[in-house]
Amino acid sequence: MAKNKAITLLSIGHACVDVYQGAVAALVPYFVAERAYTYAAASGIVLAASLLSSVAQPLFGLAADRRAMPWLLPVSTLVGGLGIALSGLGDSYALTLLFVGIGGVGVAAYHPESARVARVASGGSHTAMGWFSLGGNLGFALAPVLVAVVVGAAGLGLTPLLVVPALVGSLLTLPVLRGLERLTPAAPEASTAPAVPDDVASFVKLALAVVCRSVVFIGLSTFIAFYVRERTGGGAAAGTAALLVLYLGGAVGTVLGGALAERWDRVTVVRRSYLLTVGAVAGLVLLPGPALYVCIALTSAGLYVPFSLQVTLAQDYLPSRVGTASGITLGLTVSVGGLFSPLIGRLADATSLRTALMPLIAMPALSWLLFLTLTEPAPPDMPRRLSGGGRATPDVPRRTR
Repeated sequence: MAKNKAITLLSIGHACVDVYQGAVAALVPYFVAERAYTYAAASGIVLAASLLSSVAQPLFGLAADRRAMPWLLPVSTLVGGLGIALSGLGDSYALTLLFVGIGGVGVAAYHPESARVARVASGGSHTAMGWFSLGGNLGFALAPVLVAVVVGAAGLGLTPLLVVPALVGSLLTLPVLRGLERLTPAAPEASTAPAVPDDVASFVKLALAVVCRSVVFIGLSTFIAFYVRERTGGGAAAGTAALLVLYLGGAVGTVLGGALAERWDRVTVVRRSYLLTVGAVAGLVLLPGPALYVCIALTSAGLYVPFSLQVTLAQDYLPSRVGTASGITLGLTVSVGGLFSPLIGRLADATSLRTALMPLIAMPALSWLLFLTLTEPAPPDMPRRLSGGGRATPDVPRRTR
C-alpha cells in the first residue's frame, strides 16, 4: 500500500479512536446537569478513563515490542467505542465509571501499536507523523460536536449512538492490515540490536515533561466548559465552543509541529512551544472577555506542537523499545493528567474554579525547564516488518529531515 494512503487511513482511524477520549470531557457537563454531580464527582469520571488507560497503555507497549499486533487496531477501536457508548445508560455512578474505564482500556490498546505502525509507514517523516497525530486531534475536536448532536437533544439515553465512529474506524483499518501482511521480508531475520544505544536518562526527562503537559491539557479539557460559562455568563453553547476551540487549536498545533521540525530540530521546537504556552495559560486564567478564546487557542496550539515530536523523540531515546516508548509517552504520561483532575475539582469546590486553574500556569514552565536539559538524539534504524510472528527486522536508516 502507498505511504500516503496508509497514513491517511491510519489518521482517520486515529480520529475515530480519539473521539472517545474527547467525548469523556464533553459528556461531563451532561452528567452534571442530569445527575447533579459535584465538580469532584464529575472529574472522577475523567479519572476512571485516565487511570485504566495510564496502567494499560505501557503494558500494551511492552507487548508491541515483543510481537507485532496490528490486529489490535480494529479490536481496540471497537472496545473504546463500546465503553463510551454504554456510559450514559442507567443512573449508577459505579457503572458509569466501569464503562468509561473500559473505553479507556480500548484507547490504551490502540495507541502503542498504531504509533509503531505509523512510524514505519511514514518512513521517518516528521510531517507524515504529524498528519497521523492530526487525526487524533481532529477526533478530540469533533467530540464536543458529536456529543452535543447525539446527547444534547435527548439526553444521556442516546449515548449508544456514539459507537458509530468506532464501527467506521475499525473497518478503515482493514485495508491497512492487508497491506501489512505483504510487507513481511523473505530474508532471514537479522540482529535486532539498535545502531544507537538507549538514552534512559533523557527519556525519563521527556516523560516528566509530557506529564506536566498532560496535567494542563486534561485539566482544561475537564473544566474549560464550566470556566468559560462562568467567566462569560454564556450557556452550554459557550462552553461547547470553548472545548471545540481547545481541540481545534490542537489540530493546528500538531500539523505545525511536524512542519517546524522539518526546519529546526525537534527539541528546539518543543522548547519554544512550551515557553509560548506559559503566557497563553496565564492569559486564559487572568484575562477577561473575548481574549479568553484567543488564549484557549494559543494554549492548545502550544501544547500540541510538541505532541507528535515527543512521540518520535521518545522512540529515538529508546530505539530498542519503540513500543514501550510509545506506550509510556502516549499512555502513562498523557493519561496521568487525569489523576490530577479530582484535585482541581476539590480545590474548585472549596474556592473557585479560577483559583483552581491557576497552578496550571506552572506546568508548561516545568516542561520548558526539562527540555532545556535535552538534546536532539541520533536517528536509529527503522524497523521493516509490520506484522508476523516476532520482533521487527532492521531496515535502512530513516530520513530525519
